[in-house]
Amino acid sequence: MQFGAVLLGLALSYVLAVTVHGRLGTSLVLIVQIGTVGLALRAAHAHRRVRMFAAGAMGLAAIAAVASLASGGDGAQGAAFLAASLLYLVAPVSLLRWIVRSGKVDRQTVLAAVAAYIMIGMFFAFLYRAIGLLQGGPFFGANGDGTNPQVLFFSFTTLTTTGYGNLVPAVNPGQSFAVLEMLVGQLFLVTAVAKVITAWQPVKWGVDQDRAEGGTEPTKET
Repeated sequence: MQFGAVLLGLALSYVLAVTVHGRLGTSLVLIVQIGTVGLALRAAHAHRRVRMFAAGAMGLAAIAAVASLASGGDGAQGAAFLAASLLYLVAPVSLLRWIVRSGKVDRQTVLAAVAAYIMIGMFFAFLYRAIGLLQGGPFFGANGDGTNPQVLFFSFTTLTTTGYGNLVPAVNPGQSFAVLEMLVGQLFLVTAVAKVITAWQPVKWGVDQDRAEGGTEPTKET
């Protein structure tokens, strides 16, 4: 269950992001993300150049985690969230490459597709958080820069084009990234996830399990 562990890491990073606030929360999220991305790249047998790029991103994320813990300024916090978004930009590409190259659709393929989709949503969420901290004006206008729960909520409602409208980016580049997230989310759902789920045929225990393992169906006694 390699990709199951990746999903657990994503769930843990989400829970930490919405429950532990301040410098400690940001640093803990980055630490969990480093481990989660490492698991994802290992499970997806990522290309050596991708692993090298990811190692650099992880190094930056580790530095950002320490800097965020030591300083409470917007610059340090923004850099930490930018590093977090960078980590979740690397991993989905490797997961999608693994899905295409695997040539089959099984439980691991489905878990990999779901993990990639969640990572895309979290990538945009932490990117919005970084923009809000680093740009001149508040990201959500009258609603301020947005907290971690708010940007995650906004990101996933945008990714799925739910569009409640209670949180809206006030200016660019937030607005342009929101449009990009809508397009990416829809294309991903109607192509990768939809085809994987449609082609998946869960193996049943018993006879079908024997077939999947290379065995033959037992003959009936007469």
